Amino acid sequence: MSTTRIYHEHTCNAATIAGVDEVGRGALCGVVVAAAAILPKSAIAQCAAWGIKDSKKLSASQRERLVPQIHQIAIAYQIGVASVAEIDELNILQASLLAMRRAIDGLAVSPELCLVDGNKPIPNLGFPQETLIKGEDRSISIAAASILAKVWRDRAMTELGLIYPHYQLGKNKGYGTAQHTIAIEEHGITFEHRQSFGPCRDRRSLT
Repeated sequence: MSTTRIYHEHTCNAATIAGVDEVGRGALCGVVVAAAAILPKSAIAQCAAWGIKDSKKLSASQRERLVPQIHQIAIAYQIGVASVAEIDELNILQASLLAMRRAIDGLAVSPELCLVDGNKPIPNLGFPQETLIKGEDRSISIAAASILAKVWRDRAMTELGLIYPHYQLGKNKGYGTAQHTIAIEEHGITFEHRQSFGPCRDRRSLT
């Protein structure tokens, strides 16, 4: 019996399908990043053979290896970002959806359908969309987008860590590790910390 996985792209009639995912929702520091990726339907099996899957199930080196492969095979791909100020103003859910919309709007090719990870549709998108819970496991396009978004954000946080070494952002990528929380207590917050998030709320900016 064949063990070939049936991904959602195989059940869709649309010719150009954009997978969309975001990363960084739970972090205390840094932007929230989304990616959109349109892969050729004929390349879905090849992408699966390369090991493209949910970015959380891959090591950093595996994700880095896959990024240029995704870039090469994709019909189109794009990153979208929502700033810390937008996160604090809108809330993290709405900022994440905004980053997703920006990623899709920036695509060089207009998709006939967007597969969106999660259960929340993107407001004011302008393209047909379908939400998929655990989308990274059900759609290679979403999985590819998750890798692009994760690698882009990790690189950005590593660079930010060089500016603010107290917080070890290159290591924790802005998430609320014990060391990061202690650093906030000792040094206050930076302009890159999300003041609407509990551990950062009412902390004086000391750096």
